[in-house]
Amino acid sequence: MNRRQIIKAVAGLGIGSAVFGRALAARAADELQITPQMIQDAEWIAGLELTEEQREQAARSLQYANRNLEALRKVKLTNDIGPAVHFKTMAASAGENGVPDRAPGMLDRGIGGRPESDDQLAFLPVTKLASLIRSKKLSSVELTRIYLRRIEKYNPLLNCVVTVTEDLALKQARRADEEIARGNYRGPLHGIPWGAKDLVAVPGYPTTWGAPQYREQRLPQTATVAARLEQAGAVLVAKLTMGALAMGDRWFGGMTRCPWNYRVGSSGSSAGSASAVVAGLCGFTLGTETLGSIVSPSRRCGATGLRPTFGRVSRAGCMALSWSMDKVGPITRSVEDCALVLSAIHGEDGLDPTAVTRDFAWPPETDLTRLTVGYTRGRTPLEDRSDIAKLKELGVQLKEVTLPTEIPVRGLTTVLDIEAAAAFDELTRGGDVEGLNAWPAIFRKASFVSGVDYVRAMRVRSLLQKQFEELMEGVDLLVNANDLVHTNLTGHPSLVMPVGFKKRMDVEMPFSTVFTGRLNGESDLMALGLAYQNLHEAHLRQPPLEAEMKKMNDESKSADPVEGK
Repeated sequence: MNRRQIIKAVAGLGIGSAVFGRALAARAADELQITPQMIQDAEWIAGLELTEEQREQAARSLQYANRNLEALRKVKLTNDIGPAVHFKTMAASAGENGVPDRAPGMLDRGIGGRPESDDQLAFLPVTKLASLIRSKKLSSVELTRIYLRRIEKYNPLLNCVVTVTEDLALKQARRADEEIARGNYRGPLHGIPWGAKDLVAVPGYPTTWGAPQYREQRLPQTATVAARLEQAGAVLVAKLTMGALAMGDRWFGGMTRCPWNYRVGSSGSSAGSASAVVAGLCGFTLGTETLGSIVSPSRRCGATGLRPTFGRVSRAGCMALSWSMDKVGPITRSVEDCALVLSAIHGEDGLDPTAVTRDFAWPPETDLTRLTVGYTRGRTPLEDRSDIAKLKELGVQLKEVTLPTEIPVRGLTTVLDIEAAAAFDELTRGGDVEGLNAWPAIFRKASFVSGVDYVRAMRVRSLLQKQFEELMEGVDLLVNANDLVHTNLTGHPSLVMPVGFKKRMDVEMPFSTVFTGRLNGESDLMALGLAYQNLHEAHLRQPPLEAEMKKMNDESKSADPVEGK
């Protein structure tokens, strides 16, 4: 029995603490069995005092538990196998409310003319691209080739693409054009090129999870979201970068960069998804979020991102980081683009046990004046807050709220740490943790948390859900409430969109507004988001890619050693 086995056994039994486990391990690592005397010797450092009977019982239990744990560790588990319990939001037990709408309508703004340049075309939102394709003013093959050329040109600047899926893209684009020519139009995503965060499984191509350990990994299944987008007629042009195992913007190929300032990262972990769509390398993308991975890169890059309600979208075929927290959602140029993508991908599939089917109506029929938006007080006086002024302009009702403060929500993120450590336990045990950013330390730390403490955290999380639902009973949405940690734990949806620019480090960088909705309340959330976005033009602004390319090349040349010196 080695030191690691003893510590794991103690943690699994919930005896004492991590300190106790390490103390006992130090005493017993070279022995064949754990004795009551060893337990007594370790008690003082952990602040415990057990009776003789308790020591004998603990020694027997630890020996038995370790044999059981060793047997369990020999069972081969793949990443797609989750635990036998499933987190559900407070609204998840409601009755079924219909079938996902696979072909939603769009707001009627007229078709409009085709832009003169390919660059202008590349930055159009999906709504306008769809109108051009449906009216046959633009072919899917033509649009796909435009995006493929832009990927080749700008990926050296942004480092946002892992794999270009050119063969598949052109095949899907030709099929889209043929179907549309025959009058078989599938809906607004038909013929639109998109990019997938590289944890979405697509057969025939690597799915690397951003980690060197999985660089050559090819998965046989098609992720549900990829299959549904293919059913909608969308065209996959690239697998996009993600921070290693969904952390940050650093992956085995380096750092993914922000389109507005190549010197800074695009944030993560949906790093490539946000960077690529803002840079006009594809029509829309998919990202995932466990604790900020859609919201954060969308804010950094100036994208419009939707983190749906937990369970709205199936995660089948996507890397699991935290089975009770992972969400899949769109990252796009506009709110309506997010709505169109959500319409195509949401609903149960029989593969992800947490996925449910709930109504999502688009175009929206929401009367904004009936909505109540909650806001929290911060350092900025209300009269100086532009978000409050814009909401008043839209005619919504405003109400001051306070987020739950009794529960230490940061402490609850241990749930993520523990589940992630379990998902990648084999890497930790094998010592294969190079290139995983800060995960190795987190995985090791989580190994010392007992099962009792994990269950306690989940019970406290249930209390947080109850308190947050009580808050939301008085409002329909929240605005800029700084609720990222709360709502990733409770499962509420959030929508982030750029609303302006501020100079940082002598560079104009986007800043955003974040709305949070009720559970499964995406219809109201996106209706308000659309109206709010229409009061701004920040999402229409294009990043200075050529200027950033020149800066990068100039700096690269100046850094090269002079020949002969």
